[in-house]
Amino acid sequence: MTQKTLTSPDFDSLVPAVPFSRRSFIVTALGAGFALSVQPVMAQTAISTDSNGLTAGEIKVPAVGGEMPAYRAQPAAGNNFPVILVVQEIFGVHEHIKDVCRRLAKQGYLAIAPELYARQGDPRAYTNAQELMSNLVSKVADAQVMGDLDACVAWAKGNGGDVARLGITGFCWGGRITWLYAAHNPQVKAGVAWYGRIVGTASEMTPKHPIDIAGKLNGPVLGLYGGQDQGIPLDSMRKALAESGNAASKASTIIVYDKAPHAFHADYRPSYRKEEAEDGWKRLLAWFRQNGV
Repeated sequence: MTQKTLTSPDFDSLVPAVPFSRRSFIVTALGAGFALSVQPVMAQTAISTDSNGLTAGEIKVPAVGGEMPAYRAQPAAGNNFPVILVVQEIFGVHEHIKDVCRRLAKQGYLAIAPELYARQGDPRAYTNAQELMSNLVSKVADAQVMGDLDACVAWAKGNGGDVARLGITGFCWGGRITWLYAAHNPQVKAGVAWYGRIVGTASEMTPKHPIDIAGKLNGPVLGLYGGQDQGIPLDSMRKALAESGNAASKASTIIVYDKAPHAFHADYRPSYRKEEAEDGWKRLLAWFRQNGV
């Protein structure tokens, strides 16, 4: 799609052509702690990044249907920061996702994590991950998500961010979204996808999956995956990227940590693997800087 240069948010032009319900926001504020469906939380290993030297906390992003709650972290002093969109796991914007934003802000970024389910419901209300997926997450259209991320870019542009240096990273559900958004927005310089789905069934809500847009990336994507995470056809994705005539797609890379399971970066869960998570984080920072973010 063609990205417009905006002086103020023009959300009708930002929303993709695929229709979605223009309902107002049900969730109007971010919660504290973790979603009930991710219990048990391994508090003894969870990383906690302070906000010293940062401006960090909840913001409201103007979007279709009202104001979308989001978490923002950036250096307290200065301006014109490169922007990184942080896309949640299936569990919404909880303490781990907020902490990721603060970690990025400590590196000089303006990081924004929008609550992308806010029109459909509150992920904190679910005690079972399967019910969360079927009753809430499955009702969130890719078109809605792309439009809401565009709205975050517009917000960042008006609030101290340099959207000419735009990156995106996401985890699990957000890993899939990272690939899609890298193909959606021409401003994306680079993406880092943590263990997101590659393939799936096409539907009105999810018309395309990462393998379908592998040759259409605007910025190269670094994929970080666990070797013990079953059912993700990484060889097929590598082939699709390599055979593309698109420079950004060909420059994309997939790293597999052989001994790591799904969600190996989630330091609040039993799946956390310290060595692999720390290596992945170093690769993320290097990837963004290498690609102008």
